[in-house]
Amino acid sequence: MPRKGNKDFNDTQKKDRKKLPMRKKACRFCVDKDMFIDYKNAKLLGSFLSERGKLVPRRMTGNCACHQRKIVEAVKRARILAFIPFTVTHSSVLHG
Repeated sequence: MPRKGNKDFNDTQKKDRKKLPMRKKACRFCVDKDMFIDYKNAKLLGSFLSERGKLVPRRMTGNCACHQRKIVEAVKRARILAFIPFTVTHSSVLHG
């Protein structure tokens, strides 16, 4: 069954919306050459993990492909050497 709606309203509404250009995020490691990725720096690597402990994708962090690969490698090393936990405790989820 087709939708009953005002086509003219939807068309004008789409035209009135201004399209803001998406600003490309600059890779923080490319911008700041002194900053480097190290598996021992748990605080830095923690900023690339979600609250569940998963790696945040490149489109959200704004890293370039080269540095994202290095971050993934460093996080995996840090997890194996127990600098970063593999999983996050879910005490807040269990208790309310």
